[in-house]
Amino acid sequence: MTTVLLVHTVPLWRASLASLLGAGQGIEVTTADREAIRPALAGSGPAPDVILTDLDCPDSLDLLEEVRSLAEPHGRGCPLAVLTRSDRPRGLRRAYEAGARGYIDKYRPVDDLSEVMHKLADGGRHIDESLAFSLLQVADMPLSPRELSVLSLAESGETVTGIAGRLHLTQGTVRNYLAAAIRKSGARNRVDAIRRAKEAGWI
Repeated sequence: MTTVLLVHTVPLWRASLASLLGAGQGIEVTTADREAIRPALAGSGPAPDVILTDLDCPDSLDLLEEVRSLAEPHGRGCPLAVLTRSDRPRGLRRAYEAGARGYIDKYRPVDDLSEVMHKLADGGRHIDESLAFSLLQVADMPLSPRELSVLSLAESGETVTGIAGRLHLTQGTVRNYLAAAIRKSGARNRVDAIRRAKEAGWI
């Protein structure tokens, strides 16, 4: 029996997904909102075999951060699977950073969904073919964490002076990080670098 913890904040979607999963052979489904993640991964009770969430679900990115923070360094390992679409690069990137092992296209046929859950519970990985290219772009992110932070603040409208103040850097260092981000992303200028980074799901 494979136990799946389905985390979703929309009750109707949560119930529908639970019904679909529960119809699969050898699948036991429990449902919860994101508050259930901490006791599931850090508590004393039995951990689920797989955690499944929908990246279109409200608070899904917060959920991914919760999973990542609990998995390192003292939490219990538990395969994470996400339901998503190829046009959601930011969510894919956050799932990749959280260590997700299952990437399931929401537009795929549903007849083998239970097989995917069993595969993940047994230590395997699953990536739907339709998501593979988008995931490759996300995983092949050339920017350093600091370059990414600087570019993210620039995307939000911060000036060089503002970024320097927020990150406790000199303005010259901020300009150097921006120049590196432009060069590594193959962009023509800062605006083009921000556009490319957003399209690739880096920011």
